[in-house]
Amino acid sequence: MKKELFELVKKEFKQVGILFALGLIIFKIVFFNENLIVVFRNVLSLFWLFVLPGYFIMLYWAEKLDFVERLIIGTAVAAGIAGILSYYLGLFGLNIKYHAILLPPAIIAAGFIIATRKKELKISFVSLVCISLLKMLL
Repeated sequence: MKKELFELVKKEFKQVGILFALGLIIFKIVFFNENLIVVFRNVLSLFWLFVLPGYFIMLYWAEKLDFVERLIIGTAVAAGIAGILSYYLGLFGLNIKYHAILLPPAIIAAGFIIATRKKELKISFVSLVCISLLKMLL
């Protein structure tokens, strides 16, 4: 299962790279007055904060959903999870300047761990989200 998952991620990361390049082109067209480095930084931050964590969150459903469906749903779910976790980490006293550095790798790791232990975790979506949130907080 793990080898198949790594092969799937390797294959689909080419598509994610193409989407990154497409996003960079679209952002450069929309923000034509901006420097390319500024546009690159904005697209990279969107991918780092929302797209990549969302992709890894949705790896659990790789057999049931297509790549595009998982990427779109995952981006929205990652935005929600990042917002909720950021709020609670702020309540715990973690400064907001660390959230963009700490949250995406934590969400990516939780999504990847859940996807690799798929057969062990035959539970509902709500339980999966609760388990991943608890693992990140502990």
